[in-house]
Amino acid sequence: MGNGERELYSVGEVAELLGLHVRTVRNYVRDGRLKAVRIGKQYRISKEDFAALTGRPADDPADDPADGTIPEPAPAPGHVEASTIVQIDALGPDAAHRLSTFVTASAQSARDTSDPLRIQTVYDKERTRMKIVILGGAAATADLLHMIDGLLGPEGDLFTSTATSASRSSSTGGQGADRA
Repeated sequence: MGNGERELYSVGEVAELLGLHVRTVRNYVRDGRLKAVRIGKQYRISKEDFAALTGRPADDPADDPADGTIPEPAPAPGHVEASTIVQIDALGPDAAHRLSTFVTASAQSARDTSDPLRIQTVYDKERTRMKIVILGGAAATADLLHMIDGLLGPEGDLFTSTATSASRSSSTGGQGADRA
């Protein structure tokens, strides 16, 4: 490093370069999206691994400016990531569980595993409200949203099967309400 060339960056430096929060960069390291080495209690990111994340070659002359500052990363060509929050009101706990299972299984069985969807579901029993957070590629996110819309739309049976079972159970006195 005596020649003015930076070989390792701290998490804070990478966060500042990318315009991200330090926690986000740490999560990238923990998730394996950004390679790093742990030195003591801190992570260090090599110039090559930083370049791999940003899509710039490590030997790019722009990486070694004369004033010793860290260069601005170039955006990866064609990379698009969508962040989506879906809120569903008036959803019972059984339907929320089925929907959560469906969404998670759909994301895990995606055909393109190079950029898998990351999904989190939360259900609020008091408000009978479910939120689904989806992070990933735009096309895969759109496909998943279309599937969710199909399940929850008028033709979907996610709500009607619960309502039908409940109405059958009340009209038959609770006997014979199970469907085969």
